[in-house]
Amino acid sequence: MHEMGIANAILEAVVTEATRLNGQHPSRVGVRIGELAAVDPEALHFCFDALVRGTDLEPLELDIELCPRKHRCPQCDEVFPVVDYFTECPRCGGLRTEFVSGDELELAFLEVDDQ
Repeated sequence: MHEMGIANAILEAVVTEATRLNGQHPSRVGVRIGELAAVDPEALHFCFDALVRGTDLEPLELDIELCPRKHRCPQCDEVFPVVDYFTECPRCGGLRTEFVSGDELELAFLEVDDQ
C-alpha cells in the first residue's frame, strides 16, 4: 500500500513547515490528487489518520481535492475533462487532443492555529 508512504511524506512536510512557523500548530493539510495518480483517497485517509493518532499532530485533518483528467485541443484551445476515455474535443471535434492534467499529487495548503 503506497498510500502509507504518501501519508508519511505529507506528514514530514507538515512537520517541516510547522517547525518553521514557531508557536503555531497545524490543524489541516490539503492535497490535490489527480484521477490518474493511482492513489486511493480512502486508503490515504486511513493511513494518514493512523499515523497522526497519538502524536503531537493530533487532531490534524487531511483534505483531499480530486482532480479530473483534462485534455486541451490544439486546434481551438479548449480545455475539457475526459470522461470514459473519450478524448475528442467537445467544441470542435478535434481528435488530436493533449493531456494537460489529472496526474497531480501535490500539497495544496496548510492551515495552522496559534498556540
